[in-house]
Amino acid sequence: MRKAFTAFANKVSEWAGSPFAFLLCIVAVAAWALSGPMFGFSDTWQLAINTSTTIITFLMVFLIQNTQNRDNGALHAKLDELIRAMVDADNEFIGIEHLTDKELKEILMKVEQNAHRLHEERQRRIQKHKPA
Repeated sequence: MRKAFTAFANKVSEWAGSPFAFLLCIVAVAAWALSGPMFGFSDTWQLAINTSTTIITFLMVFLIQNTQNRDNGALHAKLDELIRAMVDADNEFIGIEHLTDKELKEILMKVEQNAHRLHEERQRRIQKHKPA
């Protein structure tokens, strides 16, 4: 289920950000506006655009947020790996933005543990080299 949702969210997010999707929205709004005189600019006519845009916006917020959360998490893990690569590189982080949220969280936990360990080692070196 998670992989299917991840794939779906990625596809919808990609499509929603396309020029075609934007053009389709412009055409829909223009058609709605031009149909105003035919419906006498009634409350029902106004409700149609308000309801449809609200529903679309509501659903898109969750899909786009899911995609952004995953991309941001992957970006942080990759940046941490680049910093760590100064010592010993590991290619396991390439393409992790395509993993499920659960798989990504496991990698992020591992990266955080490595960062914590390296920070402690750095603090010990600093303390060791401080003049008394």
